[in-house]
Amino acid sequence: MILFSILYGFISYSFSYYGEMITYLGMTAPMALFALISWLKNPYNGNIAEVKTNRLKLKEIIFMFFLSAIVTVLFYFILKAFDTSSLILSAFSVTTSFVAVYLTFRRNPFFALAYASNDIILILLWSVATISNNSYISVVICFVIFLINDLYGFYNWLKTQRRQSIK
Repeated sequence: MILFSILYGFISYSFSYYGEMITYLGMTAPMALFALISWLKNPYNGNIAEVKTNRLKLKEIIFMFFLSAIVTVLFYFILKAFDTSSLILSAFSVTTSFVAVYLTFRRNPFFALAYASNDIILILLWSVATISNNSYISVVICFVIFLINDLYGFYNWLKTQRRQSIK
């Protein structure tokens, strides 16, 4: 994810999608590192090949959405100052990315659904870019594949969480 963030940051910069660039380089890449540390510190029953899933309490969910709202408003104005292309979609992309990395760090299966939501926004965002320059179609295809993968991941994380809660 860290390598993808660097590559994606460069591609985003090339089309003035500064929100994507800032989000992936400044939030997703560092959070991927924190998530890795969290996952390594929380193996399921001592098995380092499987992470212990986590259920969030209502207070934490409210806190996450409160933080997301603050991040969204803050980034909206930052992105506006940078004259970001597709400002509204870019702002929503920041929101879904923030929720996704938060849930990833917390080892909650819904991180995959948050990433799937982000994939849909990014498919729309890069489809707009493709209208201007058809070389960006590869990025659209990339996020369609990510969407399929994230939906599959969500299904499997829910199965894992159910299995872990039975034992």
